[in-house]
Amino acid sequence: MSLGRLSLAQFRSWPRLDLTLDDRPVAIFGANGSGKTNILEAVSMLAPGRGLRAAAAPDQARQGVGAGWRIRADIASHEVETTAPPDQSRSVTIDGKSAPQTALGRLLRVIWLVPSMDRLWTDAPETRRRFLDRVTLSLFPDHAEIALAYDKAMRERNRLLKDQISDPGWYRALEGRMAQAGATLTRNRQEAISRISAAQDAAFGFPAATLTLLPGEGFADETDPAAIAGRLSAMRPRDLAAGRSLTGPHRADLGAVWGPQEMPAALSSTGEQKALLLSLVLANARALADQPVILLLDEVAAHLDADRRAALYDQIAGQPAQCLLTGTGPELFDAFGPRARRLSVTKPDGIASVAEELS
Repeated sequence: MSLGRLSLAQFRSWPRLDLTLDDRPVAIFGANGSGKTNILEAVSMLAPGRGLRAAAAPDQARQGVGAGWRIRADIASHEVETTAPPDQSRSVTIDGKSAPQTALGRLLRVIWLVPSMDRLWTDAPETRRRFLDRVTLSLFPDHAEIALAYDKAMRERNRLLKDQISDPGWYRALEGRMAQAGATLTRNRQEAISRISAAQDAAFGFPAATLTLLPGEGFADETDPAAIAGRLSAMRPRDLAAGRSLTGPHRADLGAVWGPQEMPAALSSTGEQKALLLSLVLANARALADQPVILLLDEVAAHLDADRRAALYDQIAGQPAQCLLTGTGPELFDAFGPRARRLSVTKPDGIASVAEELS
């Protein structure tokens, strides 16, 4: 068991919530707007970054309350707290000591699937790159720090480009830093794709895809720092004209084809695109079998037929990762039987509350 206790204060629709969790899947159901997804979002804030809705910290506070918000959790043998006072960015403490957000990734791997991700295969490359980097972060906890180092150097280079600075001496150090961090980013992404691909299993009722790291525009698949630095230098005149860095690891894309006809994911049916996405999320959890993992699946059951729903629940119940799922009604989770806990969320008098129901 990874997450043993979750306590919320003034987070989204919850003035207060205290949950004790065990290793059973938790099926959370209730009407739209009752606060189900807010619980999942709170758990996602136990990972580095902005969580499953990518919201700014001030926007996550309960409306009408000026006290900010707080999340406390027991993760393995550690006490974790993340909080965002009014008009301040969020902070993290682990066992009472201040810690960077990146430290959360070493305690708990948080994987999620939400309805907005259904457009992954047809959306812009940036969306797939964010998905790939989230997967990569779950496998390599230092991936976020490397990405921050790359982005910082690129922002400084972009500032020079925007100001039309042409002196090459200003660029060499920045391009060297981008090249070192970019090469590591690319190697991490390629290794993540390899591990996820190996962890897929079509026998579970979900399609297995062939995944590739696409270079996008230029050299986003290059792993040699010297080659990356050379390409950045060669691209400098074009980048100066554009006022920004047009190519590099920040332009990578994730490609996927599946089936004997190697059907591109973007050309598949809506149902198959959803099943393929679920396949990758489940494979991500399997690839982390030796790590503390929690899987968050928001409104996923309603989009699956009965057979795939049963196959999904069999997989969830049979793997060591903890799992929280949401849906509008308890009937969506019937195939779990007694293997899952069921929590009913309601919002009487405008205040969210939760009650456990017997299976």
